[in-house]
Amino acid sequence: MAAIVLWASACVDFDDATQATSVTVQLQAPEGLTLDLGDKTVTLQLGGQTTTVQTDSEGAAVFSNVVPDVYDLSVSWTITADEYMAAGGGEAVATTVSASLNSQLIAGAEVLYMQLLASAQRDIVIGKVYYAGSKDNNNRNYMAGKYIELYNQSDDTVDVSGLYIGLTESESTQAWTRSDLDQTYGSGAAILLKQIYRIPTDDSYMVAPGGTVVICNSAIDHTDGNDRESDLTGADFEVKDTQGNYQNNPAVPAMQMIYQIYAGTSVMNLVQSGPTGVVIFRTDQDVTAWTKVYKYGATSGLQYVVCPTSCILDGMEALRRKTSGIDVTTKRLPDCIDAGYTSINAVSGWNAEVVYRRTRCMQSGHKVLVDTNNSSNDCQTSTTIKPRQYDDCQE
Repeated sequence: MAAIVLWASACVDFDDATQATSVTVQLQAPEGLTLDLGDKTVTLQLGGQTTTVQTDSEGAAVFSNVVPDVYDLSVSWTITADEYMAAGGGEAVATTVSASLNSQLIAGAEVLYMQLLASAQRDIVIGKVYYAGSKDNNNRNYMAGKYIELYNQSDDTVDVSGLYIGLTESESTQAWTRSDLDQTYGSGAAILLKQIYRIPTDDSYMVAPGGTVVICNSAIDHTDGNDRESDLTGADFEVKDTQGNYQNNPAVPAMQMIYQIYAGTSVMNLVQSGPTGVVIFRTDQDVTAWTKVYKYGATSGLQYVVCPTSCILDGMEALRRKTSGIDVTTKRLPDCIDAGYTSINAVSGWNAEVVYRRTRCMQSGHKVLVDTNNSSNDCQTSTTIKPRQYDDCQE
């Protein structure tokens, strides 16, 4: 057990009832797996202040002298393919074990239970999403330089041809809440997509270990007249703008457009203020035949594609930041895809912040990014990080 003191900011009004308390976090093994839950690092976070405690042999971590407030809690570790098999898993595969409790109110002594999830370590992950946009050198809103970057975590070269990119529904009032989706399709079984693109299948597109795939709306040099943007002339793929609003680069291959919800838009609709959710997936199904639904309870209007989460390889969700904070009730992705969320630090965007994964370590000569299935843990923001760049290792 560890004694700590967290001096909380005045985020919650407790009518001066700020007497420190003790909180026990109890880990619960993933269903069907028998795991050693001892000596695992549980993190308690408030704003930029973080405290960690190791679990005992029963998987319990005790935080002492915790000032009442709203905290984020998380835990994650990796097990080898052999360890996964020994724990009762199926196909031998290296696995990340993780859990999180976001925006958890701690007001008194209690036991918090964290249900662990086991997810296979992925080769291709979403490494970076630039959706904020910027102000150009004349202080005008600039959004043409938005992009998504994928990263190869594995030690093997991966062919990304045929990989799908989906953007989640992003209405200011959710079309379907997570509760709506869970009740209709099963807990965590489906999400709604507004746009779907695919990397072309006309050829093999090989990505080396530690390699990246940059997908953008406009593969030009955006630094001309805007020193906060990036040169995207070297992008791997471009979403061609058939509306003629963005300048496209004929030398850069086109992404295949599979579904587009907006009649007047032909580019990736990465909302500069959020929410912006991105998933990558593979499937042999005919995606154009997937179920389409109107806003919950409606019989007309925009139609969203119902995407089964069983085919999703990775997801990253960035929520909107309001003046009152981040409304976590607007999450679109279930915990099995992204147990947390990330966000830029501006309420309306236009601050040139890039959301990207932190770097965990070096492995076989290339960087390995943090991937705990939780964007709250995995991601950070920067106004200086550029395409294909990542931080130095943190281990």
